[in-house]
Amino acid sequence: MNEIKKEDIKQEVFDLYDDYAHNRVDRREFIHKLSAYAVGGLTVASLMSFLMPDYQGGIQIKADDPRLKSEFINYQSPKGGGSIKALLSMPADAKKKLGGIVVVHENRGLNPHIEDVARRAALAGFISIGPDALTPLGGYPGTDDAGRELQSKRDRNEMLEDFIAAYDYLKNHKNCNGKVGVVGFCFGGWIANMMAVRIPDLAASVPFYGGQPAIEDVPKIKAPLLLHYASLDTRVNEGWPAYEKALKDNKKDFTAYMYENANHGFHNDTTPRYDKAAAELAWKRTVDFFKKELK
Repeated sequence: MNEIKKEDIKQEVFDLYDDYAHNRVDRREFIHKLSAYAVGGLTVASLMSFLMPDYQGGIQIKADDPRLKSEFINYQSPKGGGSIKALLSMPADAKKKLGGIVVVHENRGLNPHIEDVARRAALAGFISIGPDALTPLGGYPGTDDAGRELQSKRDRNEMLEDFIAAYDYLKNHKNCNGKVGVVGFCFGGWIANMMAVRIPDLAASVPFYGGQPAIEDVPKIKAPLLLHYASLDTRVNEGWPAYEKALKDNKKDFTAYMYENANHGFHNDTTPRYDKAAAELAWKRTVDFFKKELK
C-alpha cells in the first residue's frame, strides 16, 4: 500500500483522534468509528499506525547531546504528589545564571517528545525543568495510551501543585537568575494558564492550546502571556472569546496567535497533526518571548 499522506486524511479523522487522545472515546469506540474512514485501500491498522506518535523518528535533541547538561532529578511537591521526578537541562557552556522554564507535558506524562522540548528550551539558552506528574504512579509508563490512563487517575489540581513546586525548585536553583516562566501543551497549556493565576512572581506564561482559567481568576494574573491556538481546535477555542475579553477588561499583558488550518497538538512533531510552519513560528515566538521576559 502507498504511504498515507496527511492531505489525504479527512479532518474528521483528526477530530476523532483528538477525542481518543483526550479520553472522550475509549479505544474500542475509536477503532469502531475509525473503520468508517478505512476505504480506498486504507485499513484501520494503517490509519492507527499513521495517527500514533513516532518518538524515535521525531526527536530533535538527543538525550546525550554534548551541548547540554541534562539529568533527572527529584524535587518535593508538599501540596501535590510528594517526590516528583523531572528532567533538568541547561547549556553545557553556561557562564552565568540563566532564566528558567518549566516545561509542562500533555495528558500522558513526561514522554520522549516533552523531554525533547525541555532540551530544546535549554538549548535556546535557559535552564529548563520537565516534571513528570505521573511520578506518584510510577512515572511515564512507556506508551501514551497507558500514560493517559495513569494521568486520568490523578487529580489535576494536585498535579498543578506539582508544577508550582517545580517553579519554586527552579527559581531557587543555583544556576537560575530567579526569573522563571512556563510553557505547556494541551493539559500543560491549562497548567500554564493556572500557574499565571496562582504565582504572582511568574515571569512569563506560554500556553499552547490550553484550557482557560475561570473568568473570575483572570484579575489574579500578573505574568505576561503568549497564547498559541489552532484554528481547527474547536473544543479548546470555545473558551477563548470570554478569556480574551476578560484579559482585555482587566488590562492584562497578553499576545495571542491563532494558527490557521492547524490542529490541536500542531507543535508535536511526532504525530501527523504536526504543522511544521506553525510549530516553528510558534516556537520562535516562544523563545523570543522568554528571552525578553527572563533576562
